[in-house]
Amino acid sequence: MSYKRQVAQSPVGALVLVEKDRSLEGVIFQSRWPKFSLRFQGYADVETPLLKEAKRQLAQYFRAERRRFDLPIKLTGTAFQKKVWSALGKIPFGRTRTYKEQAASIRSPQAVRAVGRTHGLNPLCIVLPCHRVLGSDGALTGYAGGLGAKKFLLELEQANS
Repeated sequence: MSYKRQVAQSPVGALVLVEKDRSLEGVIFQSRWPKFSLRFQGYADVETPLLKEAKRQLAQYFRAERRRFDLPIKLTGTAFQKKVWSALGKIPFGRTRTYKEQAASIRSPQAVRAVGRTHGLNPLCIVLPCHRVLGSDGALTGYAGGLGAKKFLLELEQANS
């Protein structure tokens, strides 16, 4: 079994943390795990130093003691997906962007919908903060953990930025 997995409890629900080769590859809402589980076949439920550290940093984030994550991550996907997910990591704590701004930031201004679909496949939620991306009118739009979780995360960051 090459993947290691552990579930972490959070104020926005249970999160499935996935590691492979000492890199974090997944922070996934447990409710979405069935959609991702095929991708992470052959996992063992164990605690590793990295998964323990990921849990610690997520707990710090939820206590507003951490604004950025310092974890080794590995993105697995197409070149476009990796570019979109990497751009998420550049949105500052407490700030938001629109999908249009995110598309422009990766030099693909016409790819707004593709950027939105790719955010929906983000395997590292919270760590790569897709919750910071809003609709063009500033409205909360789809989020893997649900709009209540997105609102909670944005309010947490707004109150502590």
